[in-house]
Amino acid sequence: MQTIKGDIIALAKQGKFDVVVHGCNCFNTMGAGVAKLIRNTFPEAWQADQATEKGDRTKLGTYTKAEILLANGHQLIVINAYTQYHYGGGGKLVDYEALKRVFEAIAHDFPDKHIAYPAIGAGLAGGDWNKISTLINEALKNHQHTFVEYA
Repeated sequence: MQTIKGDIIALAKQGKFDVVVHGCNCFNTMGAGVAKLIRNTFPEAWQADQATEKGDRTKLGTYTKAEILLANGHQLIVINAYTQYHYGGGGKLVDYEALKRVFEAIAHDFPDKHIAYPAIGAGLAGGDWNKISTLINEALKNHQHTFVEYA
């Protein structure tokens, strides 16, 4: 895992990554944290989330995606990773098994892409970043991937 400090949205818009993954709940809100920034910056990702059933627990461990052609001609894929069921902050919302499954699916589906992500599940969802980063590292061990720590 490569770690850099910066703004994942700005870096994505510059074409620094092929795939940007962020965590979502299963209630189609994208109303806080990085998900809200994604919703406001890449409405196609919001539309992909809205096309799913609100409150569907079977979304855990899966994802929806939006393919976005950036102004610089770079193709960006934004992944809405369903890593928690509920929303609202307060901690202990991240589902570690769902996070593991979704990153394994991303590894399988995007083998040749540079994948970036924020501290998924470690902010509003209250997860342990050490545990989360270990799960991500295991799933993406043969991939180019970058943790973008907000700065």
